[in-house]
Amino acid sequence: MDIDFPLIMVIGVFVTGVIWAADLVFLAPKRRVALAQTSPSSTEELEQQSAGINEPIAVEYAKSFFPILLIVLVLRSFLFEPFQIPTGSMIPSLKIGDFLLVNKFAYGVRLPVIQTKIIDVGSPERGDVMVFRPPHKPGVDFIKRVIGLPGDRIVYKNRVLYINGEQMQQTFVARLPAVNPDFTIIDEKFGDSVHRIQLSTRRSLLAGEWLVPEGHYFMMGDNRDNSADSRVWGFVPEENIVGKAYLVWMHWKTFWSLPSFSDDRLIK
Repeated sequence: MDIDFPLIMVIGVFVTGVIWAADLVFLAPKRRVALAQTSPSSTEELEQQSAGINEPIAVEYAKSFFPILLIVLVLRSFLFEPFQIPTGSMIPSLKIGDFLLVNKFAYGVRLPVIQTKIIDVGSPERGDVMVFRPPHKPGVDFIKRVIGLPGDRIVYKNRVLYINGEQMQQTFVARLPAVNPDFTIIDEKFGDSVHRIQLSTRRSLLAGEWLVPEGHYFMMGDNRDNSADSRVWGFVPEENIVGKAYLVWMHWKTFWSLPSFSDDRLIK
């Protein structure tokens, strides 16, 4: 079952905020009146009487958690969101277990949960690594590279990418492993942007031709022969964009391994 964390955060902020506000308006004045009407004869008696009219435990928890939940909600919704790479579809650029920071305002400021854009900051560019929700699983975050912009004609055949009739330049890097290789590593160039992709030496999948409609984007994984992407489930609508992945800050493949900070880097 997919967990909608933004929705949980919004509900948490709303519930704790309502409890706190209700206490300020209705309950706290009554407690102050009750305390003012007491006539303690000693400090000890005052403390005992005050303890009897203390704020309810639900109010205490609401006042403690509301500012924390609100700060986390604002940071995640409008600034930065953490993301962990769950699959190998972006190898060699991103590995399973990489922890990323996603820039939430790079493509515009959106309201949490409903994802309505309220401030237009920018649009995805070809070559960006983007987090989004695919059309077939709108409750799950995916990460791929932006290949096609609205209006682009994309052709992928014989393991070569063509955009609007122009062949993308490929430069051979290596075959791995050296003996009986399974993969070919290639640098692929989009204009001034260069990124690394991986091709299988044993199979070539998912060729075809696509025309990107307005308001949509064509996404592909850098692990070209092992990535279910727009070649399989179609185009990503603009309203499904989550943000731009820009920084690897930790690698932690499994719970039983030690986290590593030796490969922290900007994503390109």
